[in-house]
Amino acid sequence: TTLKAISNILAAERGDVTKGSIEYKNERVDQLSPNQLVTRGVIQVMEGRHCFAHLSIEDNLLTGAYTRKISNAEVKQELEKIYEYFTRLKIRRKSQAAYTSGGEQQMLSIGRALVGNPGVLLLDEPMEGLAPVIIDQILKVLHSLRASGGLVIVLVEQYALMALEFAPRTIVLDRGCAIFDGQSSELSGNPELMSSCLGLSGAIR
Repeated sequence: TTLKAISNILAAERGDVTKGSIEYKNERVDQLSPNQLVTRGVIQVMEGRHCFAHLSIEDNLLTGAYTRKISNAEVKQELEKIYEYFTRLKIRRKSQAAYTSGGEQQMLSIGRALVGNPGVLLLDEPMEGLAPVIIDQILKVLHSLRASGGLVIVLVEQYALMALEFAPRTIVLDRGCAIFDGQSSELSGNPELMSSCLGLSGAIR
């Protein structure tokens, strides 16, 4: 719900932001349409690996450039960049998305968002239902993207320990309220906070 509020697709589910405001680069954006937000660089990868099932992997990636006014040569460069991140997509670029694995579809969803040149990348539980080896591959790409600078990644994730290791800052939500907002190291290094905020005991950790 938080990510849908940021990307302003709550209206599609008859929802609305009723209090406060959402700002990006000192501009209030909660009144903009979702496509206007995309052109400004706020792009969400939704939960559930939404792909155009009837299109090939490469055609799916090309839809990410739809809102950008760039040349064919620049589009090709963007595709090659994604194929460097996810070599599996290059191997299967002509395959119909419907006949690819869940891991490949998640890579595709992230790759398509990156083709859109985001300033803020919103990831809604990207690791859900994936094999550990695929999770490691995606995390490696996300670490690389974060290290390169210029991109803010907002990660909503149920795998708390993995999220804490990735994100320098953590916000824990409980029924819509923030019960923790601070440095991830502060949370992960405090057993009492880990127990009260995430319900994780030392044995589970």
